[in-house]
Amino acid sequence: MFELIFLAVLLIFIAIIVIKSIALIPQGEAAVIERLGSYTRTVSGGLTFLFPFIDRVRTRIDTRERVVSFPPQAVITQDNLTVAIDIVVTFQINDPAKAIYGVDNYIVGVEQISVATLRDVVGGMTLEETLTSRDTINRRLRGELDAATAKWGLRISRVELKAIDPPPSIQQSMEMQMKADREKRAMILTAEGRRESDIKTAEGEKQARILSAEGDKHAAILSAEAERQAMILRAEGERASRYLQAQGEARAIQKVNAAIKSSKLTPEVLAYQYLEKLPQLAEGKASTMWMIPSQFGDSLEQFARTFANKDDEGVFRYEPAHVDDETREMAEAENTDDWFSTASDPEIAAAVAAANAVANKPVDPELHELKGRAKKSDGPAEIESSIPSPEVPQFDFTRPEGEEA
Repeated sequence: MFELIFLAVLLIFIAIIVIKSIALIPQGEAAVIERLGSYTRTVSGGLTFLFPFIDRVRTRIDTRERVVSFPPQAVITQDNLTVAIDIVVTFQINDPAKAIYGVDNYIVGVEQISVATLRDVVGGMTLEETLTSRDTINRRLRGELDAATAKWGLRISRVELKAIDPPPSIQQSMEMQMKADREKRAMILTAEGRRESDIKTAEGEKQARILSAEGDKHAAILSAEAERQAMILRAEGERASRYLQAQGEARAIQKVNAAIKSSKLTPEVLAYQYLEKLPQLAEGKASTMWMIPSQFGDSLEQFARTFANKDDEGVFRYEPAHVDDETREMAEAENTDDWFSTASDPEIAAAVAAANAVANKPVDPELHELKGRAKKSDGPAEIESSIPSPEVPQFDFTRPEGEEA
């Protein structure tokens, strides 16, 4: 029985020795080993063997990078305004032994050094500089903390100001200032937009007026050209009309003369026609009395003696002159079917078509080029001369052979 108890105690002692001889350190942690109360070594990440009852693990340190947020700290700026600043510090323990033996509590140490450095840095800045100089404050805090905590085995990797809260009254004033600044910028942008709009509108009106003036000028040129062509055509038509009228009158006179010659009128017939027309002359409203000379018969006798021949009976008889074939042909009736034709002359129709083509022609796209050439020339007359005008057809009125207009 005693042997069994001894064996059990021995097994328990052996188990305790084995447990005391082995330490398992996880990855990301470090253990500070002491031997008989003094620092021996630092182990991390793996299985570690110890001397039982001689070596012991003082503490385990987390060697991963840690992020610590400290509560808001009241800091007074250079312009005597109190602001609350939250700090976030990112650090890592590089030497666990220094973190254990160099400082009592490295977290509290980092916090106190951060607050002191922050008050020193912000105390030399105004509120506006503090709000706009976060990067500067972060760099200075990181440099000061890194230099102060190097002997504790810490490495400060990053320091950030999480929030800077000025007093409520200052916040309200800042909001009003920002609102006024935004309204100012909005008014400036609005004024700039209106100015640009007015400039663009003026430019558009200028271009419109220039184009309108150019169009009016071109229309006036075309109108003058059309009027000139119309006057030429009217003059040509009047000339042709007068010539045809003169030709007609001459032809009518020739026809009457030929008809009289062909009819072989005698003085007796002329005298009879004269006496027959006298009553018609007396029918006029203004004709109240007609005087016939008593020597009228003597005049006829003298006319007969001059142009007639005396026959065997002693009577003067008028013998008409011989009528040749040309006179007889002239006195004959002519074909008048083509005299009253309403068809337009082909040359006149061609002139009207040319005038319509010019009237319907769009504004010349080369007007700007003509204007540019006109600026280099002596005046605007060159523009008119450079614009092509439709060719005016020339009428050729053939005159009868041997006659003049």
